[in-house]
Amino acid sequence: MAKGFETHRERQNQLSMLGKELTRRSRAQCELCTESGVPLSIYEVPPVPKEPDLDQVLHLCETCTTQLEKSKKLEPNRWRILSETIWSEVPAAQVMAVRVLRHIAKAEPWAQEILERADLDEDQETWIQKESIT
Repeated sequence: MAKGFETHRERQNQLSMLGKELTRRSRAQCELCTESGVPLSIYEVPPVPKEPDLDQVLHLCETCTTQLEKSKKLEPNRWRILSETIWSEVPAAQVMAVRVLRHIAKAEPWAQEILERADLDEDQETWIQKESIT
């Protein structure tokens, strides 16, 4: 157990070193819902790489993090902002936007409409398909 705890703590330390760059990139706002003025945390976009990578993390508010971790409680209307996020310059944000929209699209036609307009490259589509929101 001590080894697992130590491994987790080391990973958290490595992630925290990305903090300044992540804050700069996100302009201190949630990279999915664009909320600002709230505490943000580092969210690793699955599949998680062996070593923390700025290109595979997002700065997210607590609400987005909670909903992603407990997808059965996704509030569809909260995610309408993804119509903008899907055009983000941050590939990890685009990947998560598509994953959330694909999950919501099962019951929300507006989410499918956003997906139909999305322009994803092959690498992003491959990354998206490696995991899904269940």
